[in-house]
Amino acid sequence: MTDDIRLIDLYRARHRLRGHVLHTPLVRSPSLSAHTGDEVHLKLECRQTTGSFKLRGATNALLSLDEAARARGVVAMSTGNHGRALAYAAHRLGVRAVICMSKLVPSNKVEAIRALGAEVHIVGKSQDEAEVEVARLIRDEGLTLLPPFDHADIIAGQGTVGLELLDDLPGLDTVLVPLSGGGLLAGVALALKRASPQIRVIGITMERGCAMHASLAAGKPVQVEELETLADSLGGGIGLDNRYTFRMAQTLVDEVVLVSEDEIAAAIGHAYTHEQVVVEGSGAVGIAALLAGRVTGTGTTAVLVSGSNIDMALHRRIVCAQEH
Repeated sequence: MTDDIRLIDLYRARHRLRGHVLHTPLVRSPSLSAHTGDEVHLKLECRQTTGSFKLRGATNALLSLDEAARARGVVAMSTGNHGRALAYAAHRLGVRAVICMSKLVPSNKVEAIRALGAEVHIVGKSQDEAEVEVARLIRDEGLTLLPPFDHADIIAGQGTVGLELLDDLPGLDTVLVPLSGGGLLAGVALALKRASPQIRVIGITMERGCAMHASLAAGKPVQVEELETLADSLGGGIGLDNRYTFRMAQTLVDEVVLVSEDEIAAAIGHAYTHEQVVVEGSGAVGIAALLAGRVTGTGTTAVLVSGSNIDMALHRRIVCAQEH
């Protein structure tokens, strides 16, 4: 399955994305380096346009469509960040976009998508239920599906994060990647493992309802109950007919580590207090794993801080609770 997406696809995506996305900063973290005894750097995808790495995959996929497909429009299900990225990219390219989400998606993310001009359909209490509406729109209105993760052009776009890491951090030993459906993890792992199989690639996710972790443990894609979590962008299933990301995670990823809700909250507070970075729960899981000692002995380490799209009232509550 990994041969379906090649390293050259990532380089073509990087060329295609020039002028459309930012080459995001990679900064050393003195606090995390001191805490772990290793050299820790933060890859700040939270500073990407639209506030997350998702713009890479969404833009690459849109630019890869033929004119007829663009004219009909695109549809996606999303836990928030993919929808926001697709809405932004579609608006810039003059393409109709419809985003289907469950009632679990925070209102700040829903309103941000609407503000970018996309049509929003709220359906059910899980991403799987929202997917039913996606299927209807494809059937009845001829829209083209651009899913959040399990799509060759989406994965190639996200993989450009890995290419930037190779450019910016020679001697990289370990990378910690937030894990949901696996698009970011698969793309980054492909880039890094093709460059050096010795680089350790670790997926980090929440304890509450990670479908990819459960699927890897079962040896096949499985469904899990979608639960409320601070890492809301990591929710949702991987699809029982998963084509790419499950097999890529199986073959390219060294380990998957779970973090608790308290550990995620502590990481959000740490990022703000010690790194001067606003980060959402899903983007903080790598920091959480290091602070909690769930990952150790990582050498020269890159932590992907994947998004900043957190409700700021919630952020204030978390930070204040960490300070007292």
